[in-house]
Amino acid sequence: MKIAVLKISGKTISEFSSTEVWINSIKKLYNDFQGIIVVHGAGKNISEWSEKLGHETKFINGQRVTSIQQMEVVAAVQSGLLNSQLVAKLSSSNFEAIGLSGIDRGTFIANYFDKNLGYVGKPEIIGSSNWITDLLKDGIIPVFSSVCRDADGNLMNVNADLFAETIALAVKADSVFFVSDVEGVKMDGNYVSYLSEEEIISGIVEGQITDGMIPKLKSCIELLKMGINRIWIGSQLLDPEKTKGTWIINKTGSLYAKVSIA
Repeated sequence: MKIAVLKISGKTISEFSSTEVWINSIKKLYNDFQGIIVVHGAGKNISEWSEKLGHETKFINGQRVTSIQQMEVVAAVQSGLLNSQLVAKLSSSNFEAIGLSGIDRGTFIANYFDKNLGYVGKPEIIGSSNWITDLLKDGIIPVFSSVCRDADGNLMNVNADLFAETIALAVKADSVFFVSDVEGVKMDGNYVSYLSEEEIISGIVEGQITDGMIPKLKSCIELLKMGINRIWIGSQLLDPEKTKGTWIINKTGSLYAKVSIA
């Protein structure tokens, strides 16, 4: 089954909900693939709500430091408000969609990164994902927030890029599209059309790749290693072959030959 995972950043959700560009992009994916899974973040919105509630916002290497009080905000905003907005928009555009999270049906669990981050974890597949592919076969678009749980049932904040990686591996996706408010990945001050694993690693070490782009690109490396064929990062999804964006590639794989340098 040819499956696409579409990860939408929190910064892009408001645009998705207010313009037809994104619905047209979904329609294109729906025609090009046999199943679409949407994963979304909520970074900007969580920060805004945290400020309103008087919670400090702090990041370490692109990961939000999450106390138990902050986790309540993460769950309420991401799994509640934004997930509902996305499902409502898709439903009003004649798609069948269902709102879900990393907690549902015991497929995923989150393992703690370190004590300095608090309730923040890396997702892991622990159960069957067949129920997700069954939804896809029925023409339903699952819309996942990346909120997960730990082994004891505590809510966990999981970076949406990492969750998109995990769910793509779980369902053996063909392609992963990371859509945000950036036009691609910058190296030496310029957007690049493609990046290899080696270039990503050197970019992180040299400080050219920073903040939230670090976990995103680390996820891309893992996807390449696990056999995902096509990975794209950009801001306009309608036709990623013709618009700005960055392909993450394996130089020994078939995708390398298809990517041209702008």
